[in-house]
Amino acid sequence: MTKPDAAFVWGIADLLRGPFKPNEYGTVILPFTVLARLDAVLAPTKDKVLAALPSTDGQPDLLKNRILTRASGQKFYNTSQYTLTALGDPNNLADNLENYIEGFDEDTREIFTDLDMFRFQEVIDKLAKHELLGQVVDRFSQVDVHPDTVSNFEMGQLFEDLIRRFMESSKEEAGEFFTPREVIQLMVNLLLTPDSEDLSNPHNLRQVYDPTCGTGGMLSVADEWVHKHNPDARLVLAGQEINGRTYAIAKADMLIKGQDVSNIKHGNTLTKDLLEGRTFSYALSNPPFGVDWKQNEAAVKAEKERDGEDSRFAAGLPPVSDGALLFLQHLVHKLRPAREGGGRGAIVLNGSPLFTGGAGSGPSEIRRWLIESDMVEAIVGLPTDMFYNTGIATYIWILTTKKAPERAGHIQLIDATGMWVKMRKSLGAKRRMLSEENIKTITRLMGDYEEADPSVSKIMANEDLGYRTITVERPLRQIFQVTPEKADAALASTAIAKLPDDEQETVRIVLKCLNPEMVHPNEKSFRAALQAAERTVGATITTAVRNALVKAVAVPSPDGDVVTDSRGNPVPDPKLRDTETMSLNEDVDSYVAREVLPWAPDAWVPNPEGTIGYEAPFTRLFYTYQQPRPLAEIDADVQAAILKVEALFAEVKA
Repeated sequence: MTKPDAAFVWGIADLLRGPFKPNEYGTVILPFTVLARLDAVLAPTKDKVLAALPSTDGQPDLLKNRILTRASGQKFYNTSQYTLTALGDPNNLADNLENYIEGFDEDTREIFTDLDMFRFQEVIDKLAKHELLGQVVDRFSQVDVHPDTVSNFEMGQLFEDLIRRFMESSKEEAGEFFTPREVIQLMVNLLLTPDSEDLSNPHNLRQVYDPTCGTGGMLSVADEWVHKHNPDARLVLAGQEINGRTYAIAKADMLIKGQDVSNIKHGNTLTKDLLEGRTFSYALSNPPFGVDWKQNEAAVKAEKERDGEDSRFAAGLPPVSDGALLFLQHLVHKLRPAREGGGRGAIVLNGSPLFTGGAGSGPSEIRRWLIESDMVEAIVGLPTDMFYNTGIATYIWILTTKKAPERAGHIQLIDATGMWVKMRKSLGAKRRMLSEENIKTITRLMGDYEEADPSVSKIMANEDLGYRTITVERPLRQIFQVTPEKADAALASTAIAKLPDDEQETVRIVLKCLNPEMVHPNEKSFRAALQAAERTVGATITTAVRNALVKAVAVPSPDGDVVTDSRGNPVPDPKLRDTETMSLNEDVDSYVAREVLPWAPDAWVPNPEGTIGYEAPFTRLFYTYQQPRPLAEIDADVQAAILKVEALFAEVKA
């Protein structure tokens, strides 16, 4: 038998050319690789399991599983008389293989039989139809993946390489479910490097969780990193995934690594936390970018209302057009609290969670909660064109429930947008990648925790990312003038139009006595003139009509006096209302005295506390002014271009 590598195993796909398309090869190679490994792991105890099987007749499932897993010596078992290397009569190969699959415990069997997952029955039928089943089984029977030959760690690497080949053969699926390995490597480095000494202790049990685990790539790289630093480390991997096929791959990967597959759950993370009540030492996630959560809105809002401050989404809800900040809140919710030693998380998001939404909005309130709770340790800006299905800017957030003392009250921002190498061959929208040197540089920048080069690393106090939005009011000023147009408007007002005809006529006569050229600077002056007109014509109008006239002929004007309320306070003019945004660190009175009063001396701020917001505008914070070229140099270029165009025209005319 042959000790395999990923290229050797993937080479079995050569048998599939024709009946299967290249992007379908993985539907055969992956499940058969899993079968080969499980078959090899269970081989030494196969007879013990079959011998123990009769004793489980009539027993509850829980007891049956306990008896058979004890017999197998693993977290899974198979009760079929067949094995992958001994499927009996070649003429009944498909039926015997199906019997073998049915012999697995329920958790393992689900990977192969659930119609949302590998759909292995369809694969068997298609291979049998094209007379390929025997050849494929024979080739996998010759692959030596016994644990004595291939360790769990090596098998995990092999399987992950096969997953990568499968995903990259289908760019659409790669973009949705597969994070580039070098991005994961960077995230894992940033997450785990500060704890490398702690992780070297074999007695410490650590858990890594991914709420959007896809094929399990992030969990695999974290597992690889930890065991590279300490082969005896005790690590529990857990996750949740909504897509059936990628869930099956992740679950199979965990089986191959010897992990407890009950920690990998199938379902929508936003609507139901299937690992509810559990928290983790570390969490990693690459949730979908810019995907709306309209379908999940009812469930999310119901949970928020039901659980209140204990809800995963207690800090606030973002617009339904982008659920990124829901995943971020969930990730933080799953980190171990500080009283239990704390937890750290890394999540990659697009740019919108950094700055969308003004002060007081859902996104800003979520950022405020994170920052004022001192849970944001660092944010790293990545180059564009790094992902398979999008070229947009992306950012890694490093979060924690227990900051190191030297980082308390501060956030490190790292601009790694210029750290990349060009790929030899693009994969979808992915044209750039992080080199090993890039990853080391970014990891070092975070580890050094300094501003040796402020163009790529900044240490910001939490409040430096905060701002205050204040409302600035200016007083309402009015003049009163009975122009013909205003007189007509007054007569048409509801309070006057509903009067009897004779009373309407009285009002009309009074208005005619008012000088249309006369401008009254305040209400008191106009009312005095109105009373004088009444006396002139010998008529009296009611208080309600008088008030209606005052309202009808009032015109906002800077030439009028300030309008005050019954307490003598100025009435604000809604049309002159403005907002100012200022640093959270600045005194409101000082700001208003410098930025507002010189241009509006009568302005005031009714609520100096204002509304507090937070954002991290990377582009502005890392902007470096570029001196424009000298005008003479630009002019010379323009003249040269003009001469070139004139020469081209001369050639055409000739």
